[in-house]
This record gives sequence, structure tokens and C-alpha cells, in this order.
Amino acid sequence: MGEEVKLFRTWSSRFALRIVWALKIKGIEYETVFEDLSNKSPLLLQYNPVHKKVPILVHNGRPIAESLVILEYIDETWKQAPLLPEDPYERAMARFWAKFGDDKVLTSIWSVFIKQGKEQEEALVAAMENLKFLEEEMKGKKFFGGERIGYVDLALGCLANLISVFEETIGLKIVDEEKLPLFYSWMQNFAEAPIIRDNWPPRDKMLVKFQALLDAAIASSSSS
Repeated sequence: MGEEVKLFRTWSSRFALRIVWALKIKGIEYETVFEDLSNKSPLLLQYNPVHKKVPILVHNGRPIAESLVILEYIDETWKQAPLLPEDPYERAMARFWAKFGDDKVLTSIWSVFIKQGKEQEEALVAAMENLKFLEEEMKGKKFFGGERIGYVDLALGCLANLISVFEETIGLKIVDEEKLPLFYSWMQNFAEAPIIRDNWPPRDKMLVKFQALLDAAIASSSSS
């Protein structure tokens, strides 16, 4: 049966990357539709009228929004190379850590990136506390999913690239190999896995993008 699979995304969306990786791991052919969020297409607004953002997966004409929801849909629709564990408790824990990544880890690291001076120092302490939980979770594992990449790895995966982009932009070490050896090793293992490595956005464009975002954040805080 022929299936139509489309992914609406931007070139740099960390949330859309989760879906790219999942589809690649599953071996699903799909069409990419790149969006300009400053000039959203009628299709994007039609398919995601609630949030009006990417990613959106369209499967046989039916749209699914929100990246973690899409990941679960992909895993339930295409059974090969499962992303979530079979055990109900382990599945619940995977969802917990994915949500923790979005709610706590990403937001605290973003604060380190955009803050200055004492506020940045405080943000770094908060980020380290969150990363220590992930360090504990990595004990005895190569990936959060065990010996192969799974749901939590995809949910947290953007960190394996974004943290180094942030570090280079602000000139500050966020993840220290000595303090977080297991998490640091995960970042390396994940970033270098062929399916992951081959689908990173261009680093030079990422550096330009985040330098511009940092400059805007600094200018905004200076004028307020």
C-alpha cells in the first residue's frame, strides 16, 4: 500500500529534527516541506491551526502536531526498530525523561545562553543540577535507550549539537567532561551515529543564527 508521508519543518528546528531522525531510523520515505515561519504557508495554518508551528507530520492526509506526540505516532504506526520500550513502566519513564528534557533541561540551558553576568552564573548552576539527573540516568548505558538510540535519545538529541553551538557562541563551557563524563560520552556517541550525523543542520548557519539571537536578547535586556 502506497503511503504519503510529509514532514513540515524549518532548516534548524530542533523539534523537527526528532522526527527526521525517527523516520530515518524506521526507514520511512517521506517528503520534506520547508517552512518560513515569518511567512507561514496556508497549509501549515490548515494543518496546525492551534499552535501554528512546526513540526507537522502528515500521514495519508492526516496531520499530527507536537514533536513528542509525533514520535509516539511514528513508533505505533511503524513497528520496526521500536523507539519506546515494551515494558509499561519503562515506557512511562521514557516519557518522563523526554518531558523533563523539554521542561527543565532545554529551558535551563537556554537561560545560560541568553543571560549575562551573575544571572548567567545562577542559570549555569540550575542547568548543571538538571544535567546531573541525566548523568545518573546514563549509568551503565551507551544511550538512554540502552545499546541503541531510542525515544529519549531523540527527545534530548538536539543537545548533542546545540550545547557546543551555545558554548562557542558565548565562550563558556556548559558541559564539562570531568563533571558529567557519562552525559558527555552520550553526546559524542549520539552526535556521531551515522543517521544522526548525516542530518545535522549546517553548523556555520547555526552559529550565525544563534549569534543573532544572542545579540537580540542582549539588546532587549539593555533597553529594558
